[in-house]
Amino acid sequence: MSSNNNKTSSPEPFLMNSGNGTYSYSRNSRFQREALVIIKMMIDEAIAEKLDIQSLSSISKSLRIADLGCSVGPNTFLAMQTLIEAIENKYEAECLKHGYRLPEFQVFFNDHAANDFNTLFSSLPPGKSYFVAGVPGSFHGRLFPESFLHIVYSSFALQWLSQVPEKVLDKDSPAWNKGRIFYTSASDEVANAYAAQFAEDMDNFLKFRAVEMASGGMIFLMVPGVADDCHPSQSGGGWLYDALGSSLMDLANKGLISEAQVDSFNLPVYFASLKEIISSVERNGCFSIVRAKLTDAILGNYDDPVNIQAYALHIRAVVEGSIVKHFGSEIIDDLFDRFFQKLTQVANLDPLSYKGGQIFVALKRK
Repeated sequence: MSSNNNKTSSPEPFLMNSGNGTYSYSRNSRFQREALVIIKMMIDEAIAEKLDIQSLSSISKSLRIADLGCSVGPNTFLAMQTLIEAIENKYEAECLKHGYRLPEFQVFFNDHAANDFNTLFSSLPPGKSYFVAGVPGSFHGRLFPESFLHIVYSSFALQWLSQVPEKVLDKDSPAWNKGRIFYTSASDEVANAYAAQFAEDMDNFLKFRAVEMASGGMIFLMVPGVADDCHPSQSGGGWLYDALGSSLMDLANKGLISEAQVDSFNLPVYFASLKEIISSVERNGCFSIVRAKLTDAILGNYDDPVNIQAYALHIRAVVEGSIVKHFGSEIIDDLFDRFFQKLTQVANLDPLSYKGGQIFVALKRK
């Protein structure tokens, strides 16, 4: 199968802020780093129990790992080291005594072609124990040769849809999301359109990975998600994007942007449930589920005061570039000042009232 099977109609990607400045993703992604710490033990256990290291050693002298949706670092480097250390421990326990040599590791960092790979590669750990390559392209399509990869990792990336659901931008559709930029406070029709787009994207993700992965290889996914019984309004990150949409409408009401501009801007993000992800795995049929768990919410510690500044900077690092493309750069400082003020007004914010969290899934290629 060739790369011509990639989708060719995808719109411009939503990219994280580049560089290392105040509003960069590299400086405002601590929530993702905390998430990795939470699931590190589950990764270690899954590799120790289920990775068939002897079979992989017999067919390849190198072990190939891909991080899909790596962004600009530094979290991806911590994740790759976590995986490699777990695999090395597995080798020491099972393979070295049988004469197998520790493999050489190849890491493929993947993200959209417009991702800031310069920042990523310039900040590579000097003592890294692996060879490096960049692979530009969308993980919603084909990226690698057949049976090429042994480990696939993706963290806080699969919530990004391949596109905004078409129905939410259609004025004649019951799912038209007028006056909003997200689905969590919208109608059921809007939420259903987002859910259908996620199901299609997840199916494609697994279909292409099934082709690219060697038998016995493993996938590790971390996705911000929700409990199975969660109404969209209780989604852990929904209140942030709703506040951002409300801030944009404030600017529209003041004539700084048009309401039509807001109506035509929706975020292609969806917080799936564990049930939805498992359903995709079962439809695909090429992977067995090693572990699937919804962990506690990861945006900070429940025992600590809510860090509104950290939330605001994180959202700005994630969506600023896309807002600039759609609305222009002139509104940015005003918009995020308003956004910050709206967050501070939520004085009674109770994270426990939301049913969001982090979904961890470990799969094994049959």
